[in-house]
Amino acid sequence: MIELKTPAEIERMHTTGRFVAHVLQAVGERAAVGVNLLDLELLARELIRERGAESCYWDYAPSFGRGPFRNVICLSVNDAVLHGLPHDHVLRDGDVLTMDLAVAVDGWVADSARTVIVGTPREEDRQLVRAGEEALEAAIDAAQAGQHLGDISAAIGAVAARHGYPVNLEFGGHGLGRTMHEDPHVANDGRAGRGLRLRPGLTLALEPWFARTTDKITYDPDGWTIRSADGSRTTHSEHTIAITEVGPLVLTRREGELAGSGT
Repeated sequence: MIELKTPAEIERMHTTGRFVAHVLQAVGERAAVGVNLLDLELLARELIRERGAESCYWDYAPSFGRGPFRNVICLSVNDAVLHGLPHDHVLRDGDVLTMDLAVAVDGWVADSARTVIVGTPREEDRQLVRAGEEALEAAIDAAQAGQHLGDISAAIGAVAARHGYPVNLEFGGHGLGRTMHEDPHVANDGRAGRGLRLRPGLTLALEPWFARTTDKITYDPDGWTIRSADGSRTTHSEHTIAITEVGPLVLTRREGELAGSGT
């Protein structure tokens, strides 16, 4: 069932979204060569505790996971792209790090992810990360009242095709609001003009993610961390948005972030 939000409820989600953006900015600034992923997890925990927010990941136990998730942020490195379990890993020069965070503030959820390159970037990694950011902005631009869910999916798929990146359809975006996952599912490729008609009050997490050379995935022994099946590097960009009469409202935009820049 799809629940449309009132303007007041969207503003409460926007409050949460600003906090999510703040945490991702802080964790991204802390990420550097020689920093342990567990230190980044502890930073996220402390910021969430100080705000009185609630992690949507702690004790999260979907059918595909192995036991409850007992961390507050997903940290995925290089060929890892989704649900990365924070572990004892020291970041190296050139590592590609994805940070994914969902929290609730006063009962309302926001969800966002960003990928950064630690230290000296490889040009092919820079291009991959930029393509993910470009796909996210294309998805946001397509999220107009009166359009269809397929227009969002098609916009993401078009960017991937233009850059030559395969698209996995097993995991994608989703509705959210009072909980982290609500209807509808938002595939990262599809046909324009198809699917649910977008109405004001619909809130979505849009999250294109690509691996450079495969659309196949594997799971780590931890039961959570998802990697590209061929070991190619990955990227994941996500924002929470609201459909409004005057266009999409990005609820998790980081302060100073320019659309499409990832900065």
